[in-house]
Order: sequence, then structure tokens, then C-alpha cells
Amino acid sequence: MARRTTGSYAAGRARRERILDAATENFARQGYHRTSMARIAQDVGLTGPGLAHHFASKSHLLLAIAERRLDMTGHWAEEALAPDDGTGPLRGLLELTRRLAEQPGLIELFVLVSAESADPASPAHELYARRYATVVEQLGAAFERDVAAGLLRRDLDCAGLARECVAVSDGLQLQWVIAGGALDLVGCMRAYLERLAPGILASGAAVQLD
Repeated sequence: MARRTTGSYAAGRARRERILDAATENFARQGYHRTSMARIAQDVGLTGPGLAHHFASKSHLLLAIAERRLDMTGHWAEEALAPDDGTGPLRGLLELTRRLAEQPGLIELFVLVSAESADPASPAHELYARRYATVVEQLGAAFERDVAAGLLRRDLDCAGLARECVAVSDGLQLQWVIAGGALDLVGCMRAYLERLAPGILASGAAVQLD
């Protein structure tokens, strides 16, 4: 019985991941509002009630995708923190922006869920509250490590700088959506980070992040 239960759980998890993959692909390609639950169900070989067993509504799907997207972006940022010249966190932010720009539909989803998270009664509120706390803490810690290594200015407000960087990133994504994708998201983020660098690097040197 235990083996059968474990197998059923694993199968359910796998089916849930396939649903999220299909929904992510459809949302990214067609947009959230133009994608129907019926289309997602069809793509994974389920009936409408079968899909509803896993996700009661499209908004539940959106929230699950947003959570997975936040986890994914956290991994991307960690991968890009390698340089030991004080620019690691900045390069990480730029690389994260590049990867987001490759999946424009997910930027739209992020902005949609961000708006919903302003409501304290929404499940998205807790998700985004955790997200901001974690991202600011991790990015601030990366700046602190470079301060301790003598790569960044000793008087740097690391937590404040982390919040500023996150605010710029999120604000640019919102502007990108409002502009219908016409904004050069990567170019704007690169320009901001390169303007920022001389003021925070211990050397005061200008940098090119490409």
C-alpha cells in the first residue's frame, strides 16, 4: 500500500509539473489573458475537471508559475556571482535580466502577480513578501562579502543598495510591459549598473559589464 501511495504521489507531482510547463509555455507565447484553461488541459491530455483537480483556476496556475519563476531567478543570480573584482553582484543582476528578456511572457506574469500581491488577502502577498526579503538579504550579503574583501567601499549601505537594485529591476520590467516590449530591458539595466559601479567600487573605476 505504501509503495502504491508513493507511486501515486510521484505520478501526481510529475503531472503537476507537466501542467506548469504547458501553462508557462502558453502564457509566455500567447500571454496570460489569451490562454484558456481548456488549451492547457488539451496540451497535457487532461479534461477540464482533470486539470481543475490540480489547479482550481487560472489564477492558481499563475501563482504557482510565479513561485517557480522566483525560485528559478534565484538560481540564475547565484550562478552569475563568480567574478572576484567586486562586480559579481552587478554582473549577476545583468545576467538575470538577460535571461528574463529571453522569456518575455514571464515578465508579464511577474508584473501581473506583483499587482495582485499588493492585496494582503491575496496568496501572492505572502509569496512576494518572502521573495523581497530573501532577494534583498542574499544580494545584500553578496555586497557585504565584497566590502569585507576590500573590493567595495567600506561605507556602503549594502542592504539599501540591494533594495535599490531590486527596485530598479522590477520597475524596468513594469515599464517594459507598459511599453509593449519596446523598452530595451537589458540595455537599460546595463546602463544603470555601469553608472552605479564607480560609486561603489573601492577603486572607483568605470567598468563595462559585457
